[in-house]
Amino acid sequence: MINIGWIGCGRHARQMLLPQLGRNDIRIAALCDRDGEALKKTAAEYGVTALHDDFREMIKTPGLDAIGMAVGPELHRMATLAALEAGLPVFMEKPPAATAAGALEIAKASEAAGKPVMVGFMKRYSTGNRMAMNVLRGGDFGGVLGITGAYMTAPTYFEGEPDYSGFYLHHCVHYMDLIPWFAGEDFGDMQVRSVSPQAGKLLLHLNFTTQTGKIGNIVMGTVQSRGTPMEEIRIMGDHARLHVDNIINVALYRDPPFKAEDPGAVLDPACDTLSWTPNFTAAANEDHKGYAALLADVAAVLRGESRNVPDIGDGVRAMERLERMISQIEA
Repeated sequence: MINIGWIGCGRHARQMLLPQLGRNDIRIAALCDRDGEALKKTAAEYGVTALHDDFREMIKTPGLDAIGMAVGPELHRMATLAALEAGLPVFMEKPPAATAAGALEIAKASEAAGKPVMVGFMKRYSTGNRMAMNVLRGGDFGGVLGITGAYMTAPTYFEGEPDYSGFYLHHCVHYMDLIPWFAGEDFGDMQVRSVSPQAGKLLLHLNFTTQTGKIGNIVMGTVQSRGTPMEEIRIMGDHARLHVDNIINVALYRDPPFKAEDPGAVLDPACDTLSWTPNFTAAANEDHKGYAALLADVAAVLRGESRNVPDIGDGVRAMERLERMISQIEA
């Protein structure tokens, strides 16, 4: 059993992250939050008695094996540095810090302490995205020529924040990790165009090339309803392409012959389109968003096993790409 000290008892942590811990033999041994009511409610749900409103005091709790957190960017940085100084590994939600420099500070501290810092880029673990990556790694798809991604949200959270910092740090940073992950390499050239019809509403197009000449476009914005599907990925190869819609619908298009002039035409599993969509009536405890699979890998790393979990190095690179994008928008 892994004993974790957890910082942050907000809605996201309580609904998405904390329920996954017990499934992976992680015991919440201590909790921290400045909101006393949220702290007490979460403690009651998980039977935690070691409660704190100061993360520095919580980190001193005897018997902790790791620290987890889902708070704000600057608190992620400060609490992670304190945990590493105490010799404890960390799982944190994204973003790892408010700036790339802050993320780099964590990376250096992680290396010095010899302890891993894992970052919650769960979109790599979303069922559709994970299936698409497995297809790419399988070898039959061939090389990736281009990638188009779209990730939208509503202006609800940003109308009072016209600098869009929350949108950049909590939303755009996902695709600053996900798209290069699919491409297998970093962005080279980047060009950004944006339009903002009114405060809180932003639409941007980021065009990019990679270091070996792959091309792509990312569309992000705060101008769509959260009541509609918000994401789509298109990965283009040579006579092959992958579509991932709404993180759960996957289609692999290949190179079939025309059907109209063939009276004996059938669906050929060797070349016709393959598609998949989940069965939401299944009783299995499935999390297609990716949190369950992410936390399972995090738990494995905390047990000393090897897993390809997004780490603080990935966090640094995502933040560097994000700041490149923001600098062009502001310019």
